[in-house]
Amino acid sequence: MNHLKFRKGKIKLEGVELKNNVPSSYKVRFTGNTIKLKDLLGEDKLGALTDLNSNTLVYNAANVKTKLQANPATTDVIAPLITHTERLTYNSLTSNNDKGNLHYDSGNVHGVSWDDLKFGLRVDTIIQAIGTNYGITFSNDFFNSSNAPYYNLFLWLHRKKGYVESPTATEVESLVDTWATTTASQTLTLMSNTSTLYVGGTPNRYTKLDLKLRTTSGFSYSVSVQLNGSEVYNSGSVTGDLDIPKEDLNVSQGSYNVIIQSAQNITFSEVTWGIGYDLIVVESFNTYASTTFSHTNAFDFIITQQIPDIKTIDFLTGIFKMFNLTAYVDDDTGVVIVKTLDSYYSGGTSYDVTEFIDTEKSTVNVALPFKEITFEHGDTKTLLANKHSQIFNKTWSKTEYQNGEKLDGKIYKVKTPFSQLKNERLIDNNNNTDTSIQYGFFVDDNQAPYYGKPLLFYPIRNSGTNISFLNNSTTHSQIVNYNIPSNSVALSSSTSKYNINFNNEINEYTRENDFTDTLFNAYHSDYISDVFDQTNRLTKLTAYLPLRILLNYTLADRFNISGTTYKINSIKTNMLTGKSDLELLNDIYTPPAPIIPPDTTPPTVPTNLLSSNLTTTSFQLCWVRSTDSGSGVRSYSVYQDGVLIQRVSAVPNSFDYCALIRGLTSGQTYSMTVSAIDFNGNESAQSTALSVTTIS
Repeated sequence: MNHLKFRKGKIKLEGVELKNNVPSSYKVRFTGNTIKLKDLLGEDKLGALTDLNSNTLVYNAANVKTKLQANPATTDVIAPLITHTERLTYNSLTSNNDKGNLHYDSGNVHGVSWDDLKFGLRVDTIIQAIGTNYGITFSNDFFNSSNAPYYNLFLWLHRKKGYVESPTATEVESLVDTWATTTASQTLTLMSNTSTLYVGGTPNRYTKLDLKLRTTSGFSYSVSVQLNGSEVYNSGSVTGDLDIPKEDLNVSQGSYNVIIQSAQNITFSEVTWGIGYDLIVVESFNTYASTTFSHTNAFDFIITQQIPDIKTIDFLTGIFKMFNLTAYVDDDTGVVIVKTLDSYYSGGTSYDVTEFIDTEKSTVNVALPFKEITFEHGDTKTLLANKHSQIFNKTWSKTEYQNGEKLDGKIYKVKTPFSQLKNERLIDNNNNTDTSIQYGFFVDDNQAPYYGKPLLFYPIRNSGTNISFLNNSTTHSQIVNYNIPSNSVALSSSTSKYNINFNNEINEYTRENDFTDTLFNAYHSDYISDVFDQTNRLTKLTAYLPLRILLNYTLADRFNISGTTYKINSIKTNMLTGKSDLELLNDIYTPPAPIIPPDTTPPTVPTNLLSSNLTTTSFQLCWVRSTDSGSGVRSYSVYQDGVLIQRVSAVPNSFDYCALIRGLTSGQTYSMTVSAIDFNGNESAQSTALSVTTIS
């Protein structure tokens, strides 16, 4: 811009203005580099992430048992106690021989059947595979192993409802994974890993893309060729050698895998890819020959075949929606910086633009045309989650933000593409006491196997009540440590309050609602309460900004105008005239200093709680403001009988703060407390409790 570097991204020509039939000016649209994500991922699904197949393992009782007991802190593939068909119970009465009874009794064979369980894969493994597969480098600001709410999250490998394979199936699948990792640059192909052929270049220039299999076995088998996780060829039942020509393989850019299916053990002396590529001047040839490959009558749990059938961009978008993430490309390194929105805004700087503002005209409007924002997961139709909705007339995990119904407009919905399971902590039906067992039952309201949307969960390796594991129909064994599914990072709120509910629900394990760091409270609340504040306004101004600002500002920065600080909503600049149309949000919560210093000292405790305007169902609660020596007071948390019910913004220089408490019962006494939170997330102790009784 004026011979200076602006930013990296895409320019799209949208129009041209002519004078005397000669171009006078051009209208172009610039889009930052992050838009490449959608272009790169396209319509590909998670099944295209062939690097995940390095986690493939045989699906049998021994491996399921091992993964059920594996430590999820150090293992990327585990088996959670989530059943897809059989309901589990616990009854220590030795005469009880129900099939799903988890009580171990050496004289009776019952428990959880190995084939009623499926594996789970760490979400971070999928994120890293996306980066590897598409050449994207994500920053570790959010995607890191020390961030437990993210790193402890797993995806259940549930591709179809019910069993992974029919319990009576005789033919099993195995992935050919004996190729050496090599590259042939002239044919633009490579073995990206021991099981995957990557095809690049221009598809119609491939003169040859053949696959041949050689075996002296007399047993029948079939071959499935997968492109980006979807089948493009199936041989049907064959015997002996097999040659598959290019015409049958739908040559396209992407990753090819070969899967053998047979009921017998078969050894292949050779499985070879033959490649021919037209370089215009000369034709180049190459072969990739595997070492001897043995197909055994053991079912391979191939990750790309069992991972949920969801587009990669939808999966990634779902993670962003859950944790309120934002992303942008660092122009110098090409790294995609991923941060929570709160973290992104905290890293901004401040520009004083007072002298560049055109003061002749400006408008001030309501900030958002919404009266309510709802946050929920896309699928809560499993048995217990659906019952929750029926009993409480409220969707499991869903929260609704209205700010006391003070705004007008439409409802804005935030919905993830994931299932949200309501788990069950089992009691001993013999003596009605709690066990340490929690499990998930992924069935519909008729208790039939259910497919649903992809399921995210936290596996927690638990012990206490031993469980019975069915190795087959006649033998079982006792397990001490096992992975239970949870919606919270930990089983105790004293360890961690983080969870993947949007609403603060009663925890299935503790039966308390003390896991207060919900997705909404931890990642959305501060920003939403900011823009939904009744004093917030959208200010539209005209400015003539100098290049030193235009070339360097980010949307995380603030503009200071005559002592008032604003967040940037949008900037439209005419490069011919230098005129910029600004849309700014008054930054209600910004402390006086432009840079928020880190501190660990919480604000002082709010004092002098007072109630007024009592009715049968509501009252007003007020208190004297807190002070903070560090970054300043950002907001107040209002607790009713120990439960967080509301957050109130801390408007600078205000002495008293009030909250309208509604939806109460007449003649009932409530214990009210308030705490203060600063800009670095430090929370004070709760105030001295005030007892308030509504009018009878």
